[in-house]
Amino acid sequence: MTTSSYAEAAAAGIWGSGAERVGYIPSVTVAPVISALVETDGGADGVSPHVTPLSREEEAIGIIGALPLAGRFGAVVMQDNGFGNALTALTTFSTSYHLPLLIFANTRGGLGEYNSMIHSISQHAPALLRTVGLPVFELDRRSSPQDWREATAEAGVHARMTYRPVVVLASFWNTDGKVA
Repeated sequence: MTTSSYAEAAAAGIWGSGAERVGYIPSVTVAPVISALVETDGGADGVSPHVTPLSREEEAIGIIGALPLAGRFGAVVMQDNGFGNALTALTTFSTSYHLPLLIFANTRGGLGEYNSMIHSISQHAPALLRTVGLPVFELDRRSSPQDWREATAEAGVHARMTYRPVVVLASFWNTDGKVA
């Protein structure tokens, strides 16, 4: 499958991972990915049969992260600064109970970032996630949209194979997405 944009590639990778349900925290920075997910699932206005907006990151980890308890698999789409909210849920629920989960997060705080306050959490997110034992795979403009699709899909396979959450951090800077 050929995709024409990074956002479409990310959405195709999420579906290609085997995700049966996607929860997201609304944000302008991940809006192109959310739109692509909803559109490919036959929905509109941010909602579709298998894509649902959620209010907070820890809520997404709790709801979508519980799907393996029913024999299903899901993904969460969010910004990396939301890991401050999600960390306790990830470490005491998903990781501790060996529940696979794909998390696709837009990175903030790097090149092109307009919000000077975001650096205090976002620049530390990859190291913080690795410190608590979560596998982290990073994507940016040096990879093609096809690479984004394949890496995201494989991250979901890895989550199911290792029975733990796996994080894909994607920087849209200087791609077809927004600068930050």
